[in-house]
Amino acid sequence: MRYILPIAFGFLIICGCNNNQSQSDKTSQSTGKTDSITDWALLPFTKLDSVNPILQPGTGSFIDPIRKTKVLWEEKDVFNPAIVQKDGKIYMLYRAQDKIGKPGGTSRIGLAVSTDAIHFTRMPAPVLYPNNDQYKKLEWEGGCEDPRVVKDSLGTYYMTYTAYDGQIARLLEATSKDLQHWTKHGSVFAKAYDGKYAKLWSKSGSIVSVYKDGQPVAVKINGKYWMYWGDTQIWCAYSNNLLDWTPIEMKAGEHPPVKLRSQALNMPDLKVVLPTREGKFDSDLVESGPPAMLTDKGILLIYNSRNMREYGDKSLPDGTYAASQVLFDRNNPTKIIKRMSTWFMRPEKPYEITGQVNQVCFLEGLTEFKNVWFLYYGTADSKIAVAASK
Repeated sequence: MRYILPIAFGFLIICGCNNNQSQSDKTSQSTGKTDSITDWALLPFTKLDSVNPILQPGTGSFIDPIRKTKVLWEEKDVFNPAIVQKDGKIYMLYRAQDKIGKPGGTSRIGLAVSTDAIHFTRMPAPVLYPNNDQYKKLEWEGGCEDPRVVKDSLGTYYMTYTAYDGQIARLLEATSKDLQHWTKHGSVFAKAYDGKYAKLWSKSGSIVSVYKDGQPVAVKINGKYWMYWGDTQIWCAYSNNLLDWTPIEMKAGEHPPVKLRSQALNMPDLKVVLPTREGKFDSDLVESGPPAMLTDKGILLIYNSRNMREYGDKSLPDGTYAASQVLFDRNNPTKIIKRMSTWFMRPEKPYEITGQVNQVCFLEGLTEFKNVWFLYYGTADSKIAVAASK
C-alpha cells in the first residue's frame, strides 16, 4: 500500500481538521493544485479515459417477482458499484435501474465479473432486488440501491445497501457466501434505541476494514466493529456482530459542529464525526464512499460530497459531487486527525457531467489488483467508470 502524492500529478492539498486555512489552502481549494505532500492519503488516482465508462446500461432481463412479468432491469442507468476481489477475479455489485418503476425507475443490484479489473461480464439477472418478502414495504418500488461489501474473517460477505420505498431511504444489510445468493437482514438500526433510527432516513454504510489481498475484511477496534454512514453529515455506529448497529449519539452538553441540513434535521441527537464545511466543495453534504481502510496511520475514509455555490465553492457548479479523503484516529474512529482541504476527483468528462443527475463522480468501490489500486465510481448517476493509482 502506498500513501503518496507526487507533485507531478498536480493533485490536491492535505490539511488537518482545523478549519482555519492558510491563503495557499484557500487558493488550492478553488484551483485543485498541489502545494503540499502527504504520507497518509491514497493518491494520486488517474481516470482511465481510454476505457471509461467501463459499464453502461444493458439489455438484461428477468421475471420480476412482484410485477410477475419480464423487466429490463438495467435498461435505464447503472452506477454506484461495490467491489469484491475473490479467486483472482474482480466482482462488481452495482446499482441498476429500469424505466418503469417509480420514482425514477426501480433499482436492483447486479453482479459482473472481470479478470483484468477493467472489462466486465455481467450476470443476466440481478442478485438483490425487491421481492414478496418481509422487506417489500421498505424496498418497493424505489428498490435496492448503492451497495458496499466487506467480508468477515470466516468468509461471509456483508452488504450494506439502501432500501427506498419512494419516500424514505433506509440503510439495510444482507449476507452471502458466494456473492450471488443473498439473505436480507433488514434495518441495521432495528435493535438500537428501540428502533428509532430504523424509521428515519439513513444511507451509505462504510464498514471499517483492513484490505487483505485487495478485499476489505471487517476489523474490530477496541472490541467492536465500526461503520461510517450518512448522506448529509457523516455519523458513526458500532456493532458486535456486523448486523446490529448502534449509532453514536452526542453526550450531554455536546452540540453539532455545523448547522444541520436536510435529513440531518431529523437526527439532532447524533454525533457528527465528519461535518460539511462552509465555503468549500463539501458545503452541502458529505457521504461515505468505499469501505473505510484501517492503516498504520489511522482510518482512511474516502468520501463523497456535494457543493452548493451559495455557501460553498464558487468555482464549482451547483450540485457538483466531488470526492475527498479524511483520516480518523485508529483507536478512536470518531476523531479526525487530518482532512484534505479540497477534492481529489470531480466531474470533468461528458459522461460525468450530464446524466440522470448532472455533475456527479460518486465513489463506492476500491481494490488493489496486481499492485495497482482501482477506484470505481458512478458517473452522473448513469454509468460506471474507474480510476487507477500505480
